[in-house]
Amino acid sequence: MSGNAFITGAASGIGRATARLFAARGWRVGLADRDAEGVHGLARELAASAGGDRAVALPLDVTDGAAVSAALQEFCAPAGRLELLVNNAGVLHIGPFETMTLAQHRQLIDVNARAVVETLLAAFPLLQCARGRVVNLSSASAAYGTPDFATYSASKMFVRGLSEALDIEWRRHGIRVACVAPAFVATPMIAGRHSRSMDRLGVRLEPEDVAAVIWRAAHGRRLAWHVGWRYRLLRLLSEPVPATLKRAIVRRVAGY
Repeated sequence: MSGNAFITGAASGIGRATARLFAARGWRVGLADRDAEGVHGLARELAASAGGDRAVALPLDVTDGAAVSAALQEFCAPAGRLELLVNNAGVLHIGPFETMTLAQHRQLIDVNARAVVETLLAAFPLLQCARGRVVNLSSASAAYGTPDFATYSASKMFVRGLSEALDIEWRRHGIRVACVAPAFVATPMIAGRHSRSMDRLGVRLEPEDVAAVIWRAAHGRRLAWHVGWRYRLLRLLSEPVPATLKRAIVRRVAGY
């Protein structure tokens, strides 16, 4: 499988590592990020290493739905097909719930939740044409509400629930949806930040570790992909009912 891959949050961290991996393996990547300098620099790097037509810089803010839609149309023209959407863009604010500003809470919801919905809606006809794949980035904090990450954690639970539902709904359109949930990753988003859970669990993943799982999720058949053995162990201990059984029950109840 190869083709067009539209990656949000592509200028740094997980998005950057994912773009490098997919371009190196023959994909054409759309680099969407509000960091214009970052995506143009990455596009030049990938053009030099993987081929001149392998990467397209698409500076935009994912909370601007019109800009996302226009970028998708530009990237996928003229064929109008999108084989893969990677919803990776995200923000993080850490601290006791009541000490964070309303603007910080709103940004977490706007970027981590609302923008994912709008990007999925804009990409749907392009994905449908290609019978493509979606990989949404959730988080280990979506397993259970995490103190000092309350709104962030809730936004990632939103992504998980959305992924679970759409993986059932969109099968009738030939679209598969996967959800990747990493533990703490050494990216600029967490640089210089601290919390008790971060200090105890450690920051043990690199962006390339997550990119490798995104590659597998884009080509695999599972819905949920957990990154980091500590997180996988916690999930096994806290989830006695297999995910496949949960999915089958929800699918039957919903009539899909």
